[in-house]
Amino acid sequence: MKANGMTPAERRAAFSLAGIFSLRMMGLFMILPVFALYAETLEARPDPLLVGLAIGIYGLTQAFLQIPFGLLSDRIGRKPVITAGLLLFAAGSVVAALADTLVGVVIGRALQGCGAIAAAVMALTADLTREEHRTRAMAVIGMSIGLSFALSLALGPLLDGWIGVPGIFWLTAALALGGIALLHVGVPQAPPQRLHRDAEPVPTYFGAVLRHPDLLRLDLGVFVLHLLLTASFVALPFALRDEAGLVADRHGMVYLPVLLASLALMVPLVVVAEKRRCLKTMFLLAVGSIAVALLGMALYSDRLWVLVGGLLVFFLCFNVLEALLPSLVAKFAPADKKGTAMGVYSTAQFLGAFAGGVLGGVLYAWGGVAGVFGACAAVAGSWWLVARSMSPPRYVSSRMYRVGPLAPDQAKLLEDKLLEVPGVAEASCAPDEGVVYLKVDGICLDEAALARLLEVAGAGTRGAGSGEGPNRVAAAAGRVFTAGLDSKMGGE
Repeated sequence: MKANGMTPAERRAAFSLAGIFSLRMMGLFMILPVFALYAETLEARPDPLLVGLAIGIYGLTQAFLQIPFGLLSDRIGRKPVITAGLLLFAAGSVVAALADTLVGVVIGRALQGCGAIAAAVMALTADLTREEHRTRAMAVIGMSIGLSFALSLALGPLLDGWIGVPGIFWLTAALALGGIALLHVGVPQAPPQRLHRDAEPVPTYFGAVLRHPDLLRLDLGVFVLHLLLTASFVALPFALRDEAGLVADRHGMVYLPVLLASLALMVPLVVVAEKRRCLKTMFLLAVGSIAVALLGMALYSDRLWVLVGGLLVFFLCFNVLEALLPSLVAKFAPADKKGTAMGVYSTAQFLGAFAGGVLGGVLYAWGGVAGVFGACAAVAGSWWLVARSMSPPRYVSSRMYRVGPLAPDQAKLLEDKLLEVPGVAEASCAPDEGVVYLKVDGICLDEAALARLLEVAGAGTRGAGSGEGPNRVAAAAGRVFTAGLDSKMGGE
């Protein structure tokens, strides 16, 4: 079962779709570090709630539309939905660029969020990659999102000094149009669409995912994490300028080194957590450290070195949690429900961004910088208490193999036999798709036994669709399938 490397078409698809995702993410986040101060140029005494809404409202519209847009892409095609989403994003950017009131910017940002293409991009990635390379393609997109987030926070203050916030909005509109060009020029033509349970939400699975206690804790976690991020950026520009005395055009000199250092430090921490199987410990340490950092920023917001140190700890732990949370979702989600679990997780993330904008605005109006950071520290501390009850994660990874169409009894037999392979923790067959979804422990997995079993399964199902007398052939293939599985497992 040795897999060849990604084909040129798969690499082209992965990097092109990662580029589209990155361009859109940069458009959303470049205003994060500069908008609160820009609001003072729109209104003499800007309403903090409207400032928070302008920063976070995109999360509300994106949360409501991302799963429906993904399901729509199953019906009318991925590229039309992604194109329409990018056009909506560009239109929202233009509305925000032309706005001369905070309400106008809020409308523009809400329209930006309507371009909810995340689920459709993931589904197109799954269409264009083979099962054995899909995780790698998704990882490329994930890394591009992280890098674009860091780059956007560093570029925002710099671009604000050159072209102002309206210019940033015009730039994001241009980036969205560039994403459309990249979609149609750089992304290969997709094969016929099919359902990918590992990458797409399945409506019939929502109930099971929403009843899973550990997945709900992780959904709450990503909600709180992005709430803390968005709320903090309502107050942070004012803390740097008014409390610590750092002029606005030098804020980028704080964000860039802090973000670069946090990314460099994050990688070894995540690697250690995975290799030494201490994910829960690292998770709790990161959440607790965020609470301590925010508390320090609340108590000493007039000291620049405390703000810089607090930001370094915050972004280091934020990046660690951004890496650990999806990994934990994949570990806890049932083998065939990963796509649904990730869809709910993403919805919680966007709702957190919206809630953070609203909460940050309300808290700033009530208690200023210290009120925002102090309340966020309390929220982070409460999250730590909830996270303590999370079950220890199983150290398993998800795999998917195509074995061809299966009869229900063949699917059940194959599941049972797969569970007898050392290292296979879960097995779920989708007979209509001809796919088997696995959760495996890579350290103790018997790769040879798994390869032999899947080879027999694939050979049996291939026989079912060939030759004359399909009923007789299918019945014979079923007998061969069953006998082959029994003989392969009998000698193990």
